[in-house]
This record gives sequence, C-alpha cells and structure tokens, in this order.
Amino acid sequence: MIPAGVVTAACVTHESGSVDDLAAASPESQQAGVTDLLSVPDIEEAYVLSTCNRVEAYVVASDAAVGRAALEEFFASVDDDAVVRNDHDESLRHLLSVAAGLESVVLGEDQIIGQVRTAYEDARNAGGIGEMLEAAVTKAIHVGERARTETEINEGVVSLGSAATKLAARDVSLEGATSLVVGAGEMGQLAARSLADSGVDELVIVNRTVSHAEHLATELDADADAAPLSALDTIASEADVVVAATGSDEPVLGPRQLEADGEARPEAGTETETETETETETTTSDDDPERVVVDLGQPRDVAPAADALSTVVVYDLDDLESITQETREQRADAAREVERMIDREFDLLCEQYKRARADEVIAAMYESADRIKQRELETALSQLEGNGFSAEQREVVEAMADALVNQLLAPPTKSLREAAAEDDWSTINTALQLFDPDFGGDDGPLAPPLNAAAQASETRLETADDD
Repeated sequence: MIPAGVVTAACVTHESGSVDDLAAASPESQQAGVTDLLSVPDIEEAYVLSTCNRVEAYVVASDAAVGRAALEEFFASVDDDAVVRNDHDESLRHLLSVAAGLESVVLGEDQIIGQVRTAYEDARNAGGIGEMLEAAVTKAIHVGERARTETEINEGVVSLGSAATKLAARDVSLEGATSLVVGAGEMGQLAARSLADSGVDELVIVNRTVSHAEHLATELDADADAAPLSALDTIASEADVVVAATGSDEPVLGPRQLEADGEARPEAGTETETETETETETTTSDDDPERVVVDLGQPRDVAPAADALSTVVVYDLDDLESITQETREQRADAAREVERMIDREFDLLCEQYKRARADEVIAAMYESADRIKQRELETALSQLEGNGFSAEQREVVEAMADALVNQLLAPPTKSLREAAAEDDWSTINTALQLFDPDFGGDDGPLAPPLNAAAQASETRLETADDD
C-alpha cells in the first residue's frame, strides 16, 4: 500500500553552510543516518545522502510536523542558519535537481549520480526505502541519467577533482610538475586521473591502504607510484601540487609536512616574515614554482596553519567557486534544458503518486465489494440448491453478481481517478476509510455501515434463512 504520508527534507550544502558545518552535519555513515531517523516514532521511511559538499535527509511520515521534528534532531549539531528545510513538493523537486547535477559545486558533475545510487542502496539496507521514497529516488536517478545523456550539462569540467586540477594550474605549471594525491577514494581517483591527463611529470598516490593506491597508480596514463600515509613527511614537501581528499576525521597534512627543506617558519608580525614574503614574491618563477595545495576533504584534510607558510597556497572547497562559476556560465543553456526536464519529470512523479493513491482506494473498494458479493452469493445459492438448480444456472447468477458489482463501481472508480488528478485528497482519503480492506474482516460489513437499502436486503435474506 502507498502510505498516506508526506515527504519532508532538510540539508546542509556547500551553498548554505561552511566546510565545518558540513562536517558537523555528517552522520557516521549514510546507513547509520537512516537508522537514526527510523528510530523516531512515526517515521515510516528515510533516505540520507552524505557527500563532501552536501548532507541531505528525507523522511516520510503521516504528518509533516513529525518529519520536521525528526530532521531538527538530525541536524541539531549544526548552526540553524546553515540548514535548509523543504516540505513535500520542494523536497521531491530538490532531489531530482540534486541527481541531475544542478545543485553540485561543479554544475552537472557526474559523481553525484553514483552517490545518489549508493545512498539508495544504503537506505534500502537500513530498511528506509518504502513505496514513496522508492518512487522518488528511482525517479531522481532516471532524471540524472537523462540529463547526462540528452543534454550537454556534463561537458568540460565534470568533477571536483578536475576543478582542483584547473585551480592549481592557475598558480603553477602542471606540465612536468611533481604532484601528490592524498586519498585513493572516489574523489582521490578523480583528482589523480585529472592530474595525469594534465601532463604532470610524476604522480604519487598516498593512501592508508597502500594496495588501493597501487591499484589506482597502475590505471593512470602517467608515471605514478603509491606510498603509505607515513611517507607524507618526506613526499609532501617535494610536490609542486598536492590534492588531499581523504575521509579522515582529522587533518592529515600540516606545516611540518608541507614546508620546504630549510624553510623556517617565521614568527608572525616580525621583519623576517615580511622579508620572506617579499623574497618569495620576487623569486617565484616557472623554475621555482609555488607549492599549491587543494583540500577537498570534509572535514578538512589540511590544517589551516599550513596556509601561513610563505611558499604554500592552500585552497579548500569554498575556493573552487571561481572555477565552478565558469562552468556554470558555459553550461547555462544546458542547465535551463535540464530544469525543463525536471519540471516534466516532477509532474510525472506527482501523477504517479496520485494514480497509486487512487488505485489503492479503487482496489480496496473492489475487494470490499467482492467480499460482500461472495457472502451474498453463498447465501442465495445455498437456498437454491436441491431445487433442480443446475451448474449452468449457478454460472448465470454468479455472472449477474459480477456484472452488478462492476456496473455499480464504475462511476465511483471514474470519480476517484478524477479526484486524484485534481488533487482532491479529501475524497480519496474518505473513500479509503470507507473501503479499507483491513477493516471489518469476518465481523461484518465495513464501517461506516452499509446504506439502508443494503441493510434491508440483508434483513430479508436473514428472514429467509429463518424460514
């Protein structure tokens, strides 16, 4: 059965909050987040999407107020100004937009569609996907696939990894450079492939599980090596470009690893600091490039103090805005096309819910009528048996009963479908209460009681039985 529930959602994104807000919002895992939401009384379904630049939670409850209260608790550790809340229609439309890539840091990026799928599987494993979210999330995945195959929304820079490479190229020449990627997860893989394609001379991939880094290194079209995290102390200070993208709860890079050999960290505000900065500005060249670090981690992979080093520039997710803005401008026409696609698919999703709700009530109505029909047939046929009543005559009576039910229910069936199309949920819900197949059972007709004519008919049959 499609529950008579509503979808409510809340999220913290790269647009609404800071990197620290995203870190505070992130659950232990997507599956754990779904489990927490389902533990709230009256929450029937739940879905959580957690990435480096968004944490989103969707719930289904019979009352929107219940859903809002559950989400308030879910995001209780986050600054209230960073949380965006959506009611039913806005939640569904937003989910479609997310999967299509319109809400991503890099407009139209491909990574999000896989993340939506993974979150769907995590929610299913946690028991959070019922029929309402099944329809919503699978529709979102469908929209995301259409957006990427039918438009040019993902042409050019298609991930944060490639955006990081483009940002680094503004400060150092990537051709012939030495590069380091910290983390071999999905984001690290994207960054490594982008750097390899940019023409770096050497690429080192550092990861806690070295075998994962080694596997990635063999797939790259570049001179790539793998190393453990413990090697960062020596490797990081030799790299021209560093991209960090791990899932660590604490920074994995700091001034100690990033400062160049012989570089002393000056006291803040001293003459030495000023002289060092001036020297760096005047001597930095293509032969002596400034070290660029792009931190894609959430929480941060690079300690903020590293940015104080005179030869190091540290960028984080917020600094990618300039790159992503260029992408948005290039893809403006495609984005408008995707928005129109979302409008159509959103309408189809709403119609799907309406048809399902109407079909549920219609099925309940026919099931109720069929039970009454079978009961009355058995009563009537039992009275006719033994009086020369043939099998053919029995079939005629049963056919007449079926025809009566179908003809009597045809007008309300049409009315219910029209009510669903016109958002007349009062009529739909009233009909569901009248014909709920789980009500009544063997104890008699459904409540409210049958009309006077039906009751009179039952009385006549009971009288006949007594005679």
